[in-house]
Amino acid sequence: MNTPLPVTLGGDSLPLLIAGPCVIEGDISVDYAHQIAETLSDLPFQWVFKASFDKANRTGSGSPRGAGMAEGIRILGQIGEEIGVPVLTDVHLPEQCKPAAEVASILQIPAFLARQTDLIEAAAQTGRAINIKKGQFMAPNDVVQAAAKATSFGSEEVIITERGTFFGYGRLVVDFASLPDLKNGGHPVLLDATHSVQSPGALGDRSGGDWTRAPLLLKAGAAAGFDGFFLETHPTPERSPSDGPNMIPLHHLREIVEDLLAIRAAHQKSSAV
Repeated sequence: MNTPLPVTLGGDSLPLLIAGPCVIEGDISVDYAHQIAETLSDLPFQWVFKASFDKANRTGSGSPRGAGMAEGIRILGQIGEEIGVPVLTDVHLPEQCKPAAEVASILQIPAFLARQTDLIEAAAQTGRAINIKKGQFMAPNDVVQAAAKATSFGSEEVIITERGTFFGYGRLVVDFASLPDLKNGGHPVLLDATHSVQSPGALGDRSGGDWTRAPLLLKAGAAAGFDGFFLETHPTPERSPSDGPNMIPLHHLREIVEDLLAIRAAHQKSSAV
């Protein structure tokens, strides 16, 4: 396999757009990646394809978890090589970091593992960029401290991603006023809109959600000054084995991203005045 493509953070680099299906579904995921690439072609983002080889945090014990590490890494590597796109995938255990880093430009620390020191250390030692998802149970400063762990272990590229905070039962809320706090560590901060409209456990043995609310969060994030965006998308979300209700249908994606670019450009212009 080829060396994973680099991503560029900060400075005058294009903003990150991390986008893809929730989970690797087999070789059909390669086709999904080509469709997303065609949809996003020529837009001024650094697109990173995302998909998980394993979803270790499913609500029900019988819920599909994905292709598994060996098959998932093979497919992610094929996507990176065929399309020429950086790849992101979750890691759940320290021993998964090294093999995942063979194909992934960014290793993602899942929200529910954001405080796991051994996992963060193993990810940092690969030399890949690390994306730490803020746990739904964490205050902004807590995830800033998690990012500081990564840098203390030698990671030079760390990203923080906001994905909502628990509010009672079955609802997540994005606190846009916390963005300055999330940026206190000096790391790029992304907004994960599709997980922020998730309804954890709402469908009994799996999570629900409402993807139609995600574009509103994305627009608000662009106006607020997030450094990039994270979203899940799928050609047929209703057929996805994971997170279907909160994934953006692919045929809506380009229009939504074009709106983001326009709002982001207006924010940058007003900030420069």
